[in-house]
Amino acid sequence: MNVRRIAAVAGKEWKETVRNRLFLLMAFVLPSLWMVVFGFGLVFDVEHVPFAVLDRDQSSLSRDYVYRFIESRYFDYRGSINDEREIDRMLGDTAIRMVVVIPERFEEQLLAGRTVTVQTLLDGTFPLHADTTKGYVIAVNHSFTQELLTDFLARTRGLAPADARRLAEPVSLETRYLYNEEVRSTWSMVPALIMFSLMVASPLLTALGVVREKETGSIYNIYSATVSKAEFLIGKLAPYFAISMINVALLWMIAVGFFRVPFKGSLTVFFAASLLFVLCSTGIGLIISLLVRTQMAALIITIIIAMVPTMVFSGFFTPVSSLSPGAQVQAHLFPAMYYTDVVRMSFLKRLDLTIMWMDMLALTGFAVALPLVAYGLFTKRPKA
Repeated sequence: MNVRRIAAVAGKEWKETVRNRLFLLMAFVLPSLWMVVFGFGLVFDVEHVPFAVLDRDQSSLSRDYVYRFIESRYFDYRGSINDEREIDRMLGDTAIRMVVVIPERFEEQLLAGRTVTVQTLLDGTFPLHADTTKGYVIAVNHSFTQELLTDFLARTRGLAPADARRLAEPVSLETRYLYNEEVRSTWSMVPALIMFSLMVASPLLTALGVVREKETGSIYNIYSATVSKAEFLIGKLAPYFAISMINVALLWMIAVGFFRVPFKGSLTVFFAASLLFVLCSTGIGLIISLLVRTQMAALIITIIIAMVPTMVFSGFFTPVSSLSPGAQVQAHLFPAMYYTDVVRMSFLKRLDLTIMWMDMLALTGFAVALPLVAYGLFTKRPKA
């Protein structure tokens, strides 16, 4: 294997990339653009739910109850409703997502120690959104009920507030979130977007770069040259590998600096895993380029092969453990799942190589196998 011939092929490929401004823009800007756009767009936090209130009691206690929702960051108060017939219209045109209906004699019944039923109407168009909102409503009701019960016990039994609180709630539940302490979906999604950007951009650039040789006819120069198959493939991959590794650094800086996602793990492990994953993704692009003859075909096939499994089987949206048994088997056949685990654990869990060695081993296997498959498919003879 001649290093000078590899450098010549790589230098030619780099000049082709730099000469084409659109291709250069796609190489360096597209992954970062995806990161920013999807980082802002793929936010699953349920906050600022617009709601209105139909208060039939109009008492100080009913207003106190409503203020529990108004003061919460999870709800946005949009005013009161005077006529019950307005509810369907407001929920129908999505002006609000929730309505709280407080019955008459709300305060009177509570002060008398009797149970009161408050109706909450939720827009169920988005089930996960509605279910999360329901949890918020239950939490607000629980807090309000506990305070009322504590005050009632303190007033009727002459207890101190602390004793009344212990009697009202003998079992206290304290919840702590580990790793993602603020329970922000951004902290989970942005690291996974590094995987997504690399998994789509790297094979796409590689596939288009190689197929371009076929469309222009310059591939025949390679067929007639003394450069070997390995020298040609390594030289072809080198520029795209370098571009992808630069993008890894840029995406990491965007995640940490722009989105403020904490990075708790080892940079060495993260970049080692990224290097292996880039070898996998560029290897996929190289295989695609050897199977098609036009850039349009390479574009379509790369998007289908890279994007669809990445979205479904990598743990990007849902944990792989929650998929069906068949889907879990398919997930283990793609390198994206292993890299997603490493990236998320590196950012949020401060885990080291002793924990993530299985994922790293799997990535190493893909990084070796995919280029070898490409080497086996490539021939220096033009197809008829």
